[in-house]
Amino acid sequence: MDSIIQQITDWLKGVLVSGIMNNLTNTFASVNDQVGQIATDVAQTPSGYMPSIFNMVRNLSETVIMPIAGIILTFIACYELIQLIISYNNLASFETWFIWKWIFKTFVAVELITHTFDFTMAVFDVSQTVVNQAGGIIQGSTAIDASTIATMQTTIEAMELGPLFAIFLQSFIVQFLMYILSAIIFVIINGRMIEIYLMVSMAPIPFATFGNKEQSMMGQNYVRSLFALGFQGFLIMVCVGIYAVLIQSVAFSSDIIGSLWKVMGFTILLAFTLFKTGAVAKSILHAH
Repeated sequence: MDSIIQQITDWLKGVLVSGIMNNLTNTFASVNDQVGQIATDVAQTPSGYMPSIFNMVRNLSETVIMPIAGIILTFIACYELIQLIISYNNLASFETWFIWKWIFKTFVAVELITHTFDFTMAVFDVSQTVVNQAGGIIQGSTAIDASTIATMQTTIEAMELGPLFAIFLQSFIVQFLMYILSAIIFVIINGRMIEIYLMVSMAPIPFATFGNKEQSMMGQNYVRSLFALGFQGFLIMVCVGIYAVLIQSVAFSSDIIGSLWKVMGFTILLAFTLFKTGAVAKSILHAH
């Protein structure tokens, strides 16, 4: 009878150990894959991330938004000319240089909306260079090596049935929560790219306001917002680098459950900091 009970106990322990190791492996793999994908996605420009979406956005901007920007630019140019005439006592004290000034400002404004996508993509080309350089400096991986996994399995196999069952339940819960966090991180990273596409689609309108000092605040804030979105990628890389260092500091072999919950806590922290990177970038560049 005792041998039968022992065989059943050993069988249950084998099932639990196998289930725990499967949960742990899946948990670490999902986190590492998602974090690795962050660096890949952030390092891409809008034109390289989803070329089909980028081409659609560019086509919509040039065919739908550009005519509206042209109307706005025409109004601003006429308003600017009227203001210049009034400022010189209705041409009573006429000086030819201000006409050339108006022509030059109008020419610059026309060039800006004509090459809107060239200027906006230049912003993200600069930010991409910064992100790639940061990726070369920031070293660290969230992967758990095979020796650590083997040590964890040895520690688990030496446990009794009760603690194994508790670890199995907790590892299953942590695995489920990690999948949710991975989905949240995916939404944050890809949501940034969607926001970039939305910003770029309306680019001609704010660029059309640079011809007038009073209205140019819209264009200046728009450019700051573009740089904030671009350099948000740099802040995301910093968050990933910090997260990698934190993960490598966890001692998985000594306290498996504590280490597992600590990993989940660090992942929650990563998701929270990624969510805050947009606000931090806009605050630094004074964009709103």
